[in-house]
Amino acid sequence: MCLHESIHITDWFYLLYIENNGMAYGMTFIPKYALTVFRMCACVFLIYYIGREIYRGARARWLVLLSMILAGAAGNLIDCMFYGVYFHEAPFLQGRVVDMFYFPLIETTYPEWFPVWGGEPYIFFAPVFNFADACISVAVVALIIFCRKEMESLRS
Repeated sequence: MCLHESIHITDWFYLLYIENNGMAYGMTFIPKYALTVFRMCACVFLIYYIGREIYRGARARWLVLLSMILAGAAGNLIDCMFYGVYFHEAPFLQGRVVDMFYFPLIETTYPEWFPVWGGEPYIFFAPVFNFADACISVAVVALIIFCRKEMESLRS
């Protein structure tokens, strides 16, 4: 696929090839080097922490969800470390992350009477993301919902 090319799967799901310069869902308020260093530190910490939790006999659910976060962070880290070097001549650690999942669930227009944005087009759930972003997001939500016991033990 070429940059910005899309494949129509359904009316509410497209594969759309974009290159993300920032973090999840295109946010760019953190400098690229800082974000890459943070991802490296997160991966190292998670590898250590998951190993410690395995040794302690933690529940499989907790370990799987932490591993999903680690896999997502590592996937995005590998993309930003090497993708630009090989495909776009970006410096090492400054590459972009490839995003491809686009779910424009509702495409409509704000009513004319709506303040500020009246008459403007509106797309519900416009972010484009990748599998790594999805792993991190789903795992964090699942941790909050299903692993309260383990999360409580982090406080103490």
